[in-house]
Amino acid sequence: MELLALDELLGDEDKDIRDTVRRFCDDRVRPHVATWFEDGRLPIRDLALELGELGLLGMHLEGYGCAGTSATAYGLACHELEAADSGVRSLVSVQGSLAMFAIHRFGSEEQKLQWLPEMAAGRAIGCFGLTEPDFGSNPAGMRTIAKRDGGDWILNGTKMWITNGSVADVAVVWAQTDDRVRGFLVPARIKGFSTSEITRKMSLRASVTSELVLDNVRLPAEAILPGAAGLSGPLNCLNEARYGIVFGAPGAARECLDTAIDYAINRPVFDRPLAGFQLTQAKLANMAVELDKAMLLALRLGSLKDAGRITPYQISVGKLNNVRESLAIARECRTILAANGVTLEYPVIRHANNLESVLTYEGTSEIHQLTVGQALTGIGAFK
Repeated sequence: MELLALDELLGDEDKDIRDTVRRFCDDRVRPHVATWFEDGRLPIRDLALELGELGLLGMHLEGYGCAGTSATAYGLACHELEAADSGVRSLVSVQGSLAMFAIHRFGSEEQKLQWLPEMAAGRAIGCFGLTEPDFGSNPAGMRTIAKRDGGDWILNGTKMWITNGSVADVAVVWAQTDDRVRGFLVPARIKGFSTSEITRKMSLRASVTSELVLDNVRLPAEAILPGAAGLSGPLNCLNEARYGIVFGAPGAARECLDTAIDYAINRPVFDRPLAGFQLTQAKLANMAVELDKAMLLALRLGSLKDAGRITPYQISVGKLNNVRESLAIARECRTILAANGVTLEYPVIRHANNLESVLTYEGTSEIHQLTVGQALTGIGAFK
């Protein structure tokens, strides 16, 4: 049940897109995702083609085969995708808000024409190589380097925790040059570039997470993203992805809460429904209030982004609050389901495990707290 009639804040086109994504998830994701999670796999190629056919890849970008929807519609799509599974939303986020956005914002016209139509259709997969084994929250310390060699560039380094990495056709790799960080488009089959999938994960199991290794990878001069110079390039991309998480994480919480409400109504305890106990209703009421507050925050940020007025610290507010509260909701729902809550017969423990990763990636909660703190005080406390 939606307590605050939030649908009244949405336009008809936004609602149509949301409903289309929800139907897709009902048909193509929910029947299979528990098995994908248990097996540690995701049929990325098949899903990408279907998502591309629906216009969901890079959907908020203009031109080059992209749908050019509102930012709010993109957020609502992320909400529905993550209600099915965070791994599916991550596939769309990395493709559209990291890899495609980097090319769209910072690429040359030739790069855009080469990659964006194929990526929008799901025929080509992209990944985003920024994080390294020893440098996550501090990307300025990256050790991946790019050196000039005549007219070419030579890249060496390692990237870690890269979504889509082992299946990508192109990697957007950020490397330190002699003067500043630059972005490069690295084709997957180029000599010296290799990937390995990270296994034994207990979170985001229905997702491909990889290590990228660059060993004397030689790239032509036209492989560089000409519009990106310095860390502002990758950080702009990260803000795009974080925005999707602001909407996405409450989707996972919504799925957990809907499951818990249905379970509590139908589960008899001491000869009455579990939902008839005051402690259970208190839990459900608190979670429903926090969920609607999270969606109000997301929709406000959507309106700011559509107006071209959103700021990085506002996105940090959304990411900090909405992931934190969504994880708390998932954990509380697990208590209502009791022992059943730890099985994959219900989506709750899967969402809770996934949200542990979402809490960390695209900026940890601690980093977003410091970003908000800097906005409030004018003092940076990152070091």
